[in-house]
Amino acid sequence: MKKTGFAVLILAAGASLLASQAGAQGPAGAGATQAAARSSSDSGSGSSHSLNPIKWIKKDKSAPKSTSDGNKANMLLTERLHQNGVLAGGADISSTCSTFKNLGDCVAALHASHNVGLDFNCVQADVTGVHTSADVSGCKGPVGDKAVSLREAIKRLKPEVDAKSAANTAEKQAKEDLKEVGA
Repeated sequence: MKKTGFAVLILAAGASLLASQAGAQGPAGAGATQAAARSSSDSGSGSSHSLNPIKWIKKDKSAPKSTSDGNKANMLLTERLHQNGVLAGGADISSTCSTFKNLGDCVAALHASHNVGLDFNCVQADVTGVHTSADVSGCKGPVGDKAVSLREAIKRLKPEVDAKSAANTAEKQAKEDLKEVGA
């Protein structure tokens, strides 16, 4: 008797579970298409009760800086780096940093090469992993084909220097320069 009662209880629980899952799939009868259309339009509009966490994040709708602002910042940065002796005369920041993905990384590499006394072309080749037409045969350390951090590039090219502090100093200087010119 207990086995039969237990089996009936299991069957009833299973039927109840299946019925709740079928009900969760939405209405299935007269007016189902209108109900489905209402529920999909409610969730797709970005309403406040959306369960999609992506919709919870507000998107920044501010317009990106125009290219004239970028050109002005590049011009100011070029001028600043010329005054500090970091960038060679006649060179501009746009062409010098063309192989870098990030302007801050390029300015940091310029500062590091200036502070430590390295050839910028060697540092550039190590940090970006890109070999340009510039002569890197005079580089003291191995110039690899793979991009490495600024710290590792300094360590490769001038092992006697404290690469960690030199890289940190160069990165701070780069941040200050970029902040000063608004880039």
